[in-house]
Amino acid sequence: MRVVSSDDRCPCTSGLTFGECCGPLLEGRRRAPTAQTLMRSRFSAFAVGDREYLLATWHRRTRPGDLELDDEIDWYRLDVTETSGGGPFDDAGEVAFVAHHRTDGVRRTMSEHSRFVREDGRWYYVDALGVR
Repeated sequence: MRVVSSDDRCPCTSGLTFGECCGPLLEGRRRAPTAQTLMRSRFSAFAVGDREYLLATWHRRTRPGDLELDDEIDWYRLDVTETSGGGPFDDAGEVAFVAHHRTDGVRRTMSEHSRFVREDGRWYYVDALGVR
């Protein structure tokens, strides 16, 4: 796992520090109030290699039995391009984003349109409608 201090800039590129943004979610001290917040925290989990958080925030209906993360991928920037629903009073939402990463020193992007649901006051990632 990559170590990020609470004073470091958050990997999700919100502009906040990790301690103000995704850190408390990954540590289980706070829940994501919106689908976009959960999306950002999941990106940060990929960036720091927090496999357990990713599995815990994946909906039980679509969650894989195990998850292996590639240590060679350096996730360094997230651009949220669109949101639909997913607010604090919604039960479903969608978030489209572009995730920037480096692999073997080569910069690449991955685009995804993700679906989320809220059950018992907690947001979960369901699946991707499209990945590029």
